[in-house]
Amino acid sequence: MKRVVVGLSGGVDSSVAAYLLQQEGYEVIGLFMKNWHDTSVTISNECPWVEDSSDAMSVAETLNIPYQTIDLSKEYKERIVDYMFAEY
Repeated sequence: MKRVVVGLSGGVDSSVAAYLLQQEGYEVIGLFMKNWHDTSVTISNECPWVEDSSDAMSVAETLNIPYQTIDLSKEYKERIVDYMFAEY
Protein backbone atom coordinates (compact mmCIF):
# COMPACT_ATOMS: atom_id res chain seq x y z
CA MET A 1 0.00 0.00 0.00
CA LYS A 2 1.30 3.44 -0.90
CA ARG A 3 1.60 5.99 1.88
CA VAL A 4 0.80 9.68 1.47
CA VAL A 5 1.01 12.60 3.87
CA VAL A 6 -1.81 15.12 3.52
CA GLY A 7 -1.48 18.61 4.91
CA LEU A 8 -4.68 18.91 6.93
CA SER A 9 -5.72 22.52 7.45
CA GLY A 10 -9.01 21.73 9.10
CA GLY A 11 -10.85 22.94 6.01
CA VAL A 12 -12.99 21.19 3.45
CA ASP A 13 -10.42 20.85 0.64
CA SER A 14 -7.73 19.02 2.61
CA SER A 15 -10.32 16.92 4.44
CA VAL A 16 -11.92 15.74 1.20
CA ALA A 17 -8.48 15.11 -0.34
CA ALA A 18 -7.56 12.88 2.62
CA TYR A 19 -10.87 11.04 2.34
CA LEU A 20 -10.59 10.50 -1.42
CA LEU A 21 -7.01 9.25 -1.14
CA GLN A 22 -8.07 6.86 1.60
CA GLN A 23 -10.91 5.61 -0.62
CA GLU A 24 -8.39 5.00 -3.40
CA GLY A 25 -6.46 2.69 -1.11
CA TYR A 26 -3.67 4.96 0.12
CA GLU A 27 -2.40 4.83 3.66
CA VAL A 28 -3.08 8.45 4.63
CA ILE A 29 -1.27 10.38 7.35
CA GLY A 30 -2.60 13.79 8.40
CA LEU A 31 -0.15 16.60 9.09
CA PHE A 32 -1.10 20.00 10.47
CA MET A 33 1.47 22.75 9.92
CA LYS A 34 1.49 25.40 12.62
CA ASN A 35 2.73 28.44 10.72
CA TRP A 36 1.93 31.31 13.05
CA HIS A 37 1.42 31.85 16.75
CA ASP A 38 2.76 35.36 17.38
CA THR A 39 -0.34 37.28 18.49
CA SER A 40 1.65 40.49 19.00
CA VAL A 41 1.40 41.32 15.29
CA THR A 42 -2.09 40.15 14.42
CA ILE A 43 -4.96 42.57 13.89
CA SER A 44 -7.47 40.85 16.16
CA ASN A 45 -4.85 39.65 18.68
CA GLU A 46 -5.90 36.10 17.81
CA CYS A 47 -4.43 33.48 15.56
CA PRO A 48 -6.90 30.67 14.82
CA TRP A 49 -4.33 27.88 14.56
CA VAL A 50 -5.64 26.22 17.74
CA GLU A 51 -9.15 25.94 16.31
CA ASP A 52 -7.80 24.90 12.90
CA SER A 53 -5.62 22.24 14.53
CA SER A 54 -8.60 20.95 16.47
CA ASP A 55 -10.65 20.75 13.27
CA ALA A 56 -7.84 18.89 11.49
CA MET A 57 -7.50 16.47 14.41
CA SER A 58 -11.24 15.83 14.28
CA VAL A 59 -10.99 15.00 10.57
CA ALA A 60 -8.12 12.59 11.26
CA GLU A 61 -10.12 10.91 14.02
CA THR A 62 -13.17 10.60 11.76
CA LEU A 63 -11.06 9.04 8.99
CA ASN A 64 -9.14 6.95 11.55
CA ILE A 65 -5.77 8.13 10.24
CA PRO A 66 -2.60 9.06 12.14
CA TYR A 67 -2.26 12.77 12.86
CA GLN A 68 0.68 14.96 13.75
CA THR A 69 1.28 18.68 14.22
CA ILE A 70 4.56 20.25 13.17
CA ASP A 71 5.59 23.78 14.17
CA LEU A 72 6.95 25.59 11.12
CA SER A 73 6.34 29.09 12.45
CA LYS A 74 10.05 30.01 12.53
CA GLU A 75 10.58 28.88 8.94
CA TYR A 76 7.34 30.54 7.81
CA LYS A 77 8.38 33.86 9.31
CA GLU A 78 11.87 33.66 7.78
CA ARG A 79 10.89 32.45 4.31
CA ILE A 80 7.48 34.06 3.81
CA VAL A 81 6.85 36.99 6.14
CA ASP A 82 10.36 38.45 6.23
CA TYR A 83 10.67 38.01 2.45
CA MET A 84 7.32 39.71 1.87
CA PHE A 85 8.29 42.72 3.99
CA ALA A 86 11.72 42.96 2.36
CA GLU A 87 10.14 42.95 -1.10
CA TYR A 88 7.42 45.37 -0.12
